[in-house]
Amino acid sequence: MWGYHHFEHMDMVDAYVNAAMILSGMGPVSTLQTPEGKIFAGSYALFSGIIFLVIIAIMGSPIFHYFFHMFHIEEGKIQ
Repeated sequence: MWGYHHFEHMDMVDAYVNAAMILSGMGPVSTLQTPEGKIFAGSYALFSGIIFLVIIAIMGSPIFHYFFHMFHIEEGKIQ
């Protein structure tokens, strides 16, 4: 919200809507006017997307670990 408010001179309600839409993956609501605002919006979108993927990977790793153990063949015991 602060980035949109500072770089694009949006009021806090519009900044909130734009930040929420970026986090949900829908993109900014209003057209960005300044180069600084465009750089901020792109960086914010990339950062929030990467954080989402990292969280999913951390939460999903026990499940993948479990499935890898299910298919584990001990060395020397090929059937």
